[in-house]
Amino acid sequence: MDRVSAFDEPLKKLLGGATAKVMAEHLGLHTVGDLLHHYPRRYEERGQLTALADLPLDEHVTVVAQVADARIMMFNNGRGKRLEVTLTDGSGRLQLVFFGHGVHKPHKELLPGRRAMFAGKVSVFNRKMQLAHPTYQLLDTADADEATEAVDAFAGRLLPIYPACKQLDSWRIAKAVDTVLPSARDAVDPLPLPLREGRGFTPLPEALLKIHRPQTKADIADARDRLKWDEAFVLQVALARRRYADTQLPAVARRPRRGGLLDAFDAKLPFTLTEGQEKVSKEIFDDLATEHPMHRLLQGEVGSGKTMVALRAMLAVVDAGGQAAMLAPTEVLAQQHHRSITEMMGELAEGGMLGGSDLGTKVVLLTGSMGTAARRQALLDLITGEAGIVIGTHALIEDKVQFHDLGLVVVDEQHRFGVEQRDALRSKGKQPPHLLVMTATPIPRTVAMTVFGDLETSVLDQLPAGRSPIASHVVPAKDKPHFLSRAWERVREEVGNGHQAYVVCPRIGDDADDEAEKKSRKKAAEKAAEEDGEKRPPLAVLEIAEQLAKGALTGLRIEVLHGRMNPDDKDDVMRRFAAGQVDVLVATTVIEVGVNVPNATAMVIMDADRFGVSQLHQLRGRVGRGSAAGLCLLVSEAHEASPARARLSAVAATLDGFELSRIDLEQRREGDVLGQAQSGVRTSLRMLSVIDDEEVIAAAREEAATIVAADPDLDRLPELRTALSALLDKEREEYLDKG
Repeated sequence: MDRVSAFDEPLKKLLGGATAKVMAEHLGLHTVGDLLHHYPRRYEERGQLTALADLPLDEHVTVVAQVADARIMMFNNGRGKRLEVTLTDGSGRLQLVFFGHGVHKPHKELLPGRRAMFAGKVSVFNRKMQLAHPTYQLLDTADADEATEAVDAFAGRLLPIYPACKQLDSWRIAKAVDTVLPSARDAVDPLPLPLREGRGFTPLPEALLKIHRPQTKADIADARDRLKWDEAFVLQVALARRRYADTQLPAVARRPRRGGLLDAFDAKLPFTLTEGQEKVSKEIFDDLATEHPMHRLLQGEVGSGKTMVALRAMLAVVDAGGQAAMLAPTEVLAQQHHRSITEMMGELAEGGMLGGSDLGTKVVLLTGSMGTAARRQALLDLITGEAGIVIGTHALIEDKVQFHDLGLVVVDEQHRFGVEQRDALRSKGKQPPHLLVMTATPIPRTVAMTVFGDLETSVLDQLPAGRSPIASHVVPAKDKPHFLSRAWERVREEVGNGHQAYVVCPRIGDDADDEAEKKSRKKAAEKAAEEDGEKRPPLAVLEIAEQLAKGALTGLRIEVLHGRMNPDDKDDVMRRFAAGQVDVLVATTVIEVGVNVPNATAMVIMDADRFGVSQLHQLRGRVGRGSAAGLCLLVSEAHEASPARARLSAVAATLDGFELSRIDLEQRREGDVLGQAQSGVRTSLRMLSVIDDEEVIAAAREEAATIVAADPDLDRLPELRTALSALLDKEREEYLDKG
């Protein structure tokens, strides 16, 4: 077997079909290499018992404990029997139950004083923690050979506990690892020798042996350090190669001209730009002036003025004879951007021909639901170059859409756009256009370096002058109903003072609730039930609007806004709300980003625990956009001690989006974050923690950049090329290339 194919060997050849099938279906493990990279989650130490007092409810656990007592109980007038076994570990006790025919074997084996490993799902019965029908392995069996083996495995070493599933316990995975472990010797080491020696890393085959079968805690630390580095480094090399390839592409340099559209726009601004906006604009203009495409990520706090920075970049490109396209994730947002940009530009948005003596240009909107005539005119304006700026949804990507000379693509809310969509729009330029990606959700630096590692990053962390602070409070509707009544009084007070308010609900609530929404409601209900023993469906816009109109907010002008409304109706509601003709807007998360109504000062978020941390932060950013202070009330029925309430308290406690994104990432699995933006990354990060290993990622990024600059095709590093192709199979490679 050659060095590469040992790792590519299918598991079914070595482990048998049934085990291999479970590993493939439930753990995503198909080859020897996959299994060798399925690292233990933790290790049991000799004599150390898992604290039974700290067992998590509803989770699949593995415990090592001693049998305190075991007894057969009869029920159903002696027709049924069950075996109850009590385990102890000094910190607490745990009950095991076995029913029916399943009691015979454990009754003979689980005698008081015996010690064993048990795996099962923790549940509660009669107020006691229990495992029903756990699988177990005795650690002091009577069979001499087996006993020696089990005692040796347990007493002689640190016992690895693997991420497992219901169908396959940790120790069965450990046995499978034993079978394939000899192949670790064939591991191809991706780290160049000078780097490995310079940083004093253990060779890869040794690291794999140490992580699976450590003799000491130092072995584990050693192996972890090495394996983390591999993950960070190989990923950063992939990203560095993309950055390098981008610098080799041709692009038209776009420099703003003196006395042009940008100067005219700046002259009519009623405020001065913040220091941050000036700095970031300079970084963008410097990139636009080069002859290879800009790839820049612009991230900033909610309301930090990203749209203004993006608009100035678009005007600079129009000045230079090009066109700029802004891609928004929803029609509501595209219309909102179009409205606010034409308002900011005034007469400059009503220009004649591109590059003519008249300073203005045409700003057109292109969405899927436009009428045929308006759409035809917009397409004509783009192909002739009459329109310097186009704002649209994914309708911009369609084949029919052609540009006169596309110079800049601005993608708003990157995480809602697939890389393929960005790519399709970029391919519409005669040469690759410059790319500016805006994200309204602040991202911790490490995530930005990993997920958006192919982009240079600009950060806006100052709020423009005139922005007001937002007070946030959790309203515990179940424990303290009078708090909710007070919340509606506060909304009335805000409206009484001439302001407006939003009420946000998780779902729409009409008969046309589609399948996807039903599924997500079911999922949310299950999640809430897990956290709080609560199964009510999430609150709905149409129901809440009706209740408020007849009850707490009777007499106020209330309107609804949601994604299934006709686009013209949505636009009409937003226009009237912006014009102050609506007091309270009851909406779904369609208002999450980009909606700018400075007179709206209060927001009540119903069932706030059903939203993610960053989503709540986004929503809250819709208030406090004018000179009056903002108020955000997070209404929840979640139990005070639940994780859901902890999330809400975190949001209420800080307005710092970067801090919240960190909390969000710690609470969610990293894979969620990475998987959205980077195909394949989720499966490749097994040891590296994007949130905790900032230094490793930063150092790996530096080393990767140096290596790629010296040898872009990695001709002198065939092992690194092999590791890259394992990380980026064909599909992922294409995905990264399109980025």
